[in-house]
Amino acid sequence: QVQLVESGGGLVQPGGSLRLSCAASGSINMIYNMGWYRQAPGKQRELVATITIGATTNYSDSVKGRFTISRDNNKNTAYLQMNSLKPEDTAVYYCHANVMIGIRFYDYWGQGTQVTVSS
Repeated sequence: QVQLVESGGGLVQPGGSLRLSCAASGSINMIYNMGWYRQAPGKQRELVATITIGATTNYSDSVKGRFTISRDNNKNTAYLQMNSLKPEDTAVYYCHANVMIGIRFYDYWGQGTQVTVSS
């Protein structure tokens, strides 16, 4: 079994920063893609940022220039540095990982961490 554990969420004022972490554990051969998604109340889950094992990144237009995704392959951990936060960034943030176990790939999700941007 593979578990993804997120941390780092919380309440921050507009313009502030937060850093989310996602640690994967379990019987992992390799993690290919890792990513962050978010879901605001009444809205569908949306992509925030992804990063491949080779560190190729992709961002949604709404966070480009403000958020940075990174990963430490030795620790099976992904990070999301969020700067210049806006109230519209308020959501539950979920970590996703595409994990190789044996010869197959499986998708896993974390439990989510709440980010609230409010004055």
